Amino acid sequence: MEKILNIPSENWTSPTSFDPGIEQIIIEDTLDTEKKTGIRTRFVRFNPDAGTKEVFLHDYHEEVYLVSGDQILLDKDTLELKHKYTAGEYFIRPAGTHHGPFKSYDGCVLLEIHYY
Repeated sequence: MEKILNIPSENWTSPTSFDPGIEQIIIEDTLDTEKKTGIRTRFVRFNPDAGTKEVFLHDYHEEVYLVSGDQILLDKDTLELKHKYTAGEYFIRPAGTHHGPFKSYDGCVLLEIHYY
């Protein structure tokens, strides 16, 4: 059955594992990290000046579309700007790819797809 969502007006949540100012909407989540199967589709929103402090590494593939705003790749040691991404960019990260930490100066919305 088709599902239609109005993303800006959906109920965004801030899981305890997220850094402050970062929220998500889970669209679909059958990702099972123990069985190494499934897929997760979600939107992630960074409020202006929100950011992460850790480098991410996982055993599933990740594809990310930067829907709006900016996302800043920070140097893992100094947390200084390493690269600025803008709306319309698409990231393909095979399993085992180190990525982050990230920040957004103006805020951003990401569409993320995680899968085995």
